[in-house]
Amino acid sequence: MARRRAALGSLAFFVLAPGSTAVLVPWLVTRWNGGAPVWAQATGAVVTAAGAALVVATFVQFVVEGRGTPAPVAPTEELVVGGLYRWVRNPMYLGVAGAIAGQAVMFASVGVGAWLAAFLLAVTAFVRGYEEPTLRRTYGASYEAYTAAVPRWLPRRRPWHPPDRVR
Repeated sequence: MARRRAALGSLAFFVLAPGSTAVLVPWLVTRWNGGAPVWAQATGAVVTAAGAALVVATFVQFVVEGRGTPAPVAPTEELVVGGLYRWVRNPMYLGVAGAIAGQAVMFASVGVGAWLAAFLLAVTAFVRGYEEPTLRRTYGASYEAYTAAVPRWLPRRRPWHPPDRVR
């Protein structure tokens, strides 16, 4: 897939997927109003921004390294194992979860907290039931080596370097 097409597809998927889960739903729940103390608002804003930055970085990585999109309908040509993916296999989902968690704190919203729990359950089921088996079939031994070295949810202490790539 050409980089321009991958970038446009990734942008569309960015608006659709993380945009709806980490922006639209929390807004529908809170209308971005809440009664949190100033310290919680500031803390929540920092966590939200950090989560959003993770998501943006992972989308860029898909376009640059994988020459494709994160969307299952337009997958990458190469297994994406660079950037943040050297520390943890699912930084995009962690970023979205961080953005949602930050908003739950920022707006003191139990509803957004409940949405975070629902999101985490759905993502875990999707990763284990669809994404991992699909990646295993698509990328074979390289995905097996990657999953053996890089944890699904808790980041490694040091970045992983694929054996077949130059450091």
